[in-house]
Amino acid sequence: MDDHPIIREGLTHLLNLHENLRVCCTAGSAEEAMAAVACQPDLAIVDLSLHSDSGLDLVKTLRQHYPELAILVLSMHDETLFAERALRAGANGYLMKLEATEHILNAIHEVLAGNIYLSTAMHDKLARALTVPKKVLTGSIASLSEREFQVLHLIGLGFSSRQIANKLNRSVKTIEAHQANIKEKLDIPSGKELMRFAIQWIESQ
Repeated sequence: MDDHPIIREGLTHLLNLHENLRVCCTAGSAEEAMAAVACQPDLAIVDLSLHSDSGLDLVKTLRQHYPELAILVLSMHDETLFAERALRAGANGYLMKLEATEHILNAIHEVLAGNIYLSTAMHDKLARALTVPKKVLTGSIASLSEREFQVLHLIGLGFSSRQIANKLNRSVKTIEAHQANIKEKLDIPSGKELMRFAIQWIESQ
């Protein structure tokens, strides 16, 4: 499930080269995905950045309606920012597109076997997090909705409200409302302080 046809076609070709794997359906949006899983696949590969939908929301919906379905997130987004959220949403694994060619078959077999797939670096990061008391910042970030989290992430990458609105296929007014909610939840007084916070947060990951 990816909103880029070339990526869907390339991944389909790669997987169909292996005799024990067969792609039964593809989709470019959350709506198409929910219709496509009628073919009863064993595994869904989901991108976080769909054209007008949140991949994390799609993962939650798939997990709710298909509790036995194996779900692997394949994304361009940094795993240190999104892997844990993907797992909390119901994914069984997280793989970045930059390393997909080398590791995707291993990731697929791991999640189909009922295991969790993460990179070695991400496994180590989560293990360290279990042994170190969480900072107040982490708790505050955790209070954000998935959409607010996306907006905060894009602010930290330097995108303007209009650019974020275009990326998420939402109105500027909606993005500004999300920003207001973020400032309230994180007790940040101004837009300038929000940008500084977002940049520092991304750099600290």
